[in-house]
Amino acid sequence: MSAFAPLRHAPFRWLLLGRIVDMIGNAVAPMALAFAVLDLTGSASDLGLVVAARSGTNVLFVLVGGVIADRLPRRVVMIASAVLAAATQGAIAVLLFSGHASIGALAAIGTVNGMVAAFALPASAALAGQVVPDEIRQQSNALQRLATSFVTIGGTALGGVLIAAVGSAWGIAIDAASFAVAGLLFALIRVSEQSDRARQGAKILHDLRDGWRVFVSRTWLWVVVVGFSVLNMLLVGGIYVLGPAIADETFGRTGWGLLLSAQTAGFVLGGLLALRLRVRRFLLLGVIGMLGEAPLLVMLGVDPALPILVGLAFLGGIGVEIFSVAWETSMQRHVPADALARAYSWDILGSIIAVPVGQIVAGPAALAFGTRTALVAAGVVSLIVVVAMAVTPAVRTLDNTPAATTEEPELAHSV
Repeated sequence: MSAFAPLRHAPFRWLLLGRIVDMIGNAVAPMALAFAVLDLTGSASDLGLVVAARSGTNVLFVLVGGVIADRLPRRVVMIASAVLAAATQGAIAVLLFSGHASIGALAAIGTVNGMVAAFALPASAALAGQVVPDEIRQQSNALQRLATSFVTIGGTALGGVLIAAVGSAWGIAIDAASFAVAGLLFALIRVSEQSDRARQGAKILHDLRDGWRVFVSRTWLWVVVVGFSVLNMLLVGGIYVLGPAIADETFGRTGWGLLLSAQTAGFVLGGLLALRLRVRRFLLLGVIGMLGEAPLLVMLGVDPALPILVGLAFLGGIGVEIFSVAWETSMQRHVPADALARAYSWDILGSIIAVPVGQIVAGPAALAFGTRTALVAAGVVSLIVVVAMAVTPAVRTLDNTPAATTEEPELAHSV
């Protein structure tokens, strides 16, 4: 089967194009917003307040977002979210262009934007399971992950050049335009709907409880989500907070950029490998791939030799990307379609809570035990977490074999 078979399906093409356009804007926007706030007040605390307003609302609403995405047509949720995101980013751009921006206004609009994202994320993740037949879901997920890697590289570079040349307001305006275009592309997706829950009159609390039952009844699902909540906390704190401090002490900032570039190159190769892999225990392989992150953390603490670190970052990137494709495929294949968005919302919640915790804890841990000791400890604990996930029977034995199909499913029309 061709690695590019998903591209034969019109719903997949529109979803992929919409995500690419969306990601281009989102690669530029965080940088633009950061410099816009710093231009206003020069305060890192103000920047933290604006960013926290968005991320905090995202945490509060993501579970409800999963319920809504399982109740309503997911493409409709994504279109509405794109329109609202375009409106909120457009409002920020107008405030910046007009000179009327304030920290309070940016934080308030960021709160709305965080809520919009809380609805979009589960809907987008669940819709990805509807746009191709089951037998090519792995290739579909790998292609989307590859697109994410390439767009992140190009979009970040574009953002830096754009903001330096014409200012932060234009970066935010481009993000608003990207949401609007993405909404138009999402409107072209045609898939069969997976749920009629809106017509059953179920209460939101009932759906939340039902989604929780789906989540906890699948041991492989909650074990990996809990495991990665800890793992993400360690990786964010270790690599992205303490890592730069080690770089400043030893091989320098240019070397740190090289290390991160090697990790991104690993993402790309991992995505290419995932296109071709035919593994029955795909989730197990993905979890084992995460073992590559532990040596990077330990080596940063023990002996930060740049050539070795670059190699470890590259290998770690490969493992992360293979896990990401394995995880998406496993979710889409083993969670009921009408509960998929709610399952994703628990996964997203675990991830977004872990990130600020890792960022907050890293500094005090370095002060208490020393930066290098904290990095070694993070590496050892991450190793233990990955092994614990891998030896869990439900994770170890989850079957990646596609469902047997004899004809093209209705939910992914070819053209």
